[in-house]
Parts: sequence; structure tokens; C-alpha cells
Amino acid sequence: MGEVLDSSNVSSSPPPQALLERLKDYGQEDAFALWEELSNEERDLLVKEIENLDLPRVDRIIRCSFKSQGLPAAVIEPVPESNVSTVEERTMEERERWWKKGLKAISEGKLAVLLLSGGQGTRLGSSDPKGCFNIGLPSGKSLFQLQAERILCLQRLAAQSVNEGSAGIVPIHWYIMTSPFTDDATRKFFESHKYFGLETDQVTFFQQGTIPCVSKDGRFIMETTYRVAKSPDGNGGVYSALKTSRLLEDMAMRGVRYLDCYGVDNALVRVADPTFLGYFIDKGVAAAAKVVRKAYPQEKVGVFVRRGKGGPLSVVEYSELDPSLASAINQETGRLRFCWSNVCLHMFTLDFLNQVANGLEKDSIYHLAEKKIPSINGHAMGFKLEQFIFDAFPYAPSTALFEVLREEEFAPVKNANGSNFDTPDSARLLVLRLHTRWVVAAGGFLTHSVPLYATGVEVSPLCSYAGENLEAICRGRTFHAPCEITF
Repeated sequence: MGEVLDSSNVSSSPPPQALLERLKDYGQEDAFALWEELSNEERDLLVKEIENLDLPRVDRIIRCSFKSQGLPAAVIEPVPESNVSTVEERTMEERERWWKKGLKAISEGKLAVLLLSGGQGTRLGSSDPKGCFNIGLPSGKSLFQLQAERILCLQRLAAQSVNEGSAGIVPIHWYIMTSPFTDDATRKFFESHKYFGLETDQVTFFQQGTIPCVSKDGRFIMETTYRVAKSPDGNGGVYSALKTSRLLEDMAMRGVRYLDCYGVDNALVRVADPTFLGYFIDKGVAAAAKVVRKAYPQEKVGVFVRRGKGGPLSVVEYSELDPSLASAINQETGRLRFCWSNVCLHMFTLDFLNQVANGLEKDSIYHLAEKKIPSINGHAMGFKLEQFIFDAFPYAPSTALFEVLREEEFAPVKNANGSNFDTPDSARLLVLRLHTRWVVAAGGFLTHSVPLYATGVEVSPLCSYAGENLEAICRGRTFHAPCEITF
């Protein structure tokens, strides 16, 4: 509260009766507990705040989520081998075929890209959106720029694959989910960088929702006397956000059939990967995910499992997997029984996205994350309610997994430099090492004044998407690491 209120400017009018009755219906009348102490201005803010909440929906989410907490989950089984395309079993012929099939679909405008970018770089020591982060590559490019340039490169490759040349480039539409905390900064970043060379109308920003934080007994936690504590509804909020912002219709109108969906904080993400898309179309499934092999039993990653006999695939968080199951070995393959970890690289059909949005809304089950919530009484323990992107998989009639190598496609940027893993430094080295291998394979040479394991070269995504077409630039040439190779 802070300031002493001049009681003369506060009328003693009670809270609006109808609104108070509605709150009582849902057991949330405590939101008005401090009404007497509020100034008229604060009372207006509080009324507006409550009126803006979809109370029946929020109440349903709280009740369903609390109720599902104690329910026994179906027994967990390993993912059947037939659901997975492993790297070792993948033939050159398959890769070629899938790559071409994917490029053809891209050239026909059937693929759009969906980026989950609601998070701030708090753990990276920055309040900017994570995508603005520069991990220290020679080019100084941000994560957003690397991803935009991969899209530009693919558009060109897709046009060339059907001999259209640059005249026939079909733009890949990029849907970017922000949160109330990152929306404005993200839009401004794209504007100030002229959309990194993309057309402004091929990028659509939309915001994920927020949801009230609640106490152990399901009541709203008040952040101030006139504001309910709220937090973003998790990256799985993308489904309801796409529905409420009418973007699923927008996609259908553009002729989009498939969605490539990924998290912003991966420096090696192959955005709109044609090989993955070709595999996905080939399998004819509703959903697919890229997976990497779990490095060791205790690694803190969610893994794909099968829920119940013949049930759907779903993801189990590392904290929910019993240690004995986490270290169980499959005697036939010699691998961990639960080895396919989820790295937030997904492919969905548009039809399936519609089903998921409706199914999740109907079931209204969110994960309860126990956190310290800022409240009137200092920090209070309570719950943030969130959905995760992988909550879609239990709704899928069929899911295919596609193994990728982490050194080629997974360089997470989550923690500040100085942490033990997933830092900008570790991601930068993964990019430099991979690109160095591309350059050497294309006949290039490297000189370096620091040990090669601590440096390397960066290939601009505008030159090469996945190591292709580098011979003309690299053969017989020597590059001094660290540097960026552009046209």
C-alpha cells in the first residue's frame, strides 16, 4: 500500500454486487477482501481486473487440475521400436527421398513454422526475450536472426528444387508466440532488424495467455491489493492461443497443412527441416517429434513413453520417472529402455492442432508447478498453472519419433555462462564444431591460433542450411578460425 490514503477521496460504496456474487459462486470473493482500504482509482483497477478474467474457464481449469493431481497414471511402457526412425537405420536413399519430398511441400506453401518464444532470458542474466540473445558467434547474430536466415535459405532451396529460381519463391509463414513480458520487445527487435530479410507479412506475432496463480486451496493469490498474481500458461498455451486468436483459420486460409513447432532457445535448430517434413508426410501420422538419445540414466530430460498397453505416446518429465525405470536396459538393443528424450522439435498436421486445441480446452487439465509467488504478504508458496507443448501427444492417434544427433541439432541456451551446462558458450562451441566439420568435408582448410576444440568457423545460414552446397565456397580455401563464412 505504501501511501497513507486521504479517506475523504474514498467513497464508502461497497463492491459491485453482481461481480461479488460471481466471485462467491467460484469461492474467490477474497479478491475483494481489502476493498475498504482501496482508493477509488484502485477499486476501478480491481473491478476491471476481475471483469477481464474468464471466471468459469479459470474455475474449471483450477478444479480439473487439482482433481487430476491425485489420480493414478496409466502404467508406463517403452516406445515400440517401430515408432522410431533411428539414425543408424536411416539409409542415404531415405534421407534423399524425404529431403526432396519436404522441399516439394515447402514449395507448395504447405508448411508453416511455429516458434515458442514466450520466455525472457532471466537465467541468462537478461530481461530481453531469449531470441534476442547473441551467443557470441563470430557474426554476432542473435538466435532470432539465425532462425530467420535458415528460413530464407530453405525458401531458396525449395524454389530451386522445383526449378522456379528466385522468381518462384514461396514464403514460409512464421508464427511467433510471445508472452505479455516479451511481446513488445520482440516486435521492436524484428522491426529494427528489418525482419532479417524476410517479408514483414510472412511473420505473425501472437501472445500466449496468462492464468491466475493460486494458493494450496485453489484461491487466487493477490499480487497487490488490486491485482491478481498471474503467470504465462506455459509453452503449451500455444494451442489455446492459436484458437482464440483465430490463427488456425488463418493457417487453413493460407493453404498450410503442416506445422513445424520448436522452442527458441536452441542454437542449432533446423527450422522447417525438409527431411523431417518428408518423413512426417511419408509416415502419414498426426504428430511427430525429433528425439535425441538420452546421454545417461539420470540426465534431466523428459522422455517419450507409451501410456498403457497400446496407448498413446506421451512425455514423462525426469522428475516423474522412477530411478529404477530410468536406468533399465533393453536386453535386445543394449540401450536404455526409456532413451528417447524430448527436445521440443515437433511436427503436427493442422487438423491435429485443431483437435488438440479443442481437447485440451475440454479437459482443462494443467500442470501445477509449486513456486514462490509475489503477493501482498511477501512471497507466498502457491501454484502456477501451465500446459506444456508435449501435452498434445496423448491426443494423437499416431505419433512417429525421428532420432537426430545432438551435436547436429541440439544446442540449448538456458543458463548463464559459468554454469555447468546449456550455456551460450557451450552452444556457440557446438555451432562452431559442426560448421567446421561441414567446411572440412567440403574440402576447406583451417588455421587457428587457439586449440581447435575451443574454436571453429561459422557458416552463415544464407550459404548453407545443413552443410549442403559448400564446395564452391570452401574447396581448396583456407579459413582462419574463428570467422564467419558468407558468400
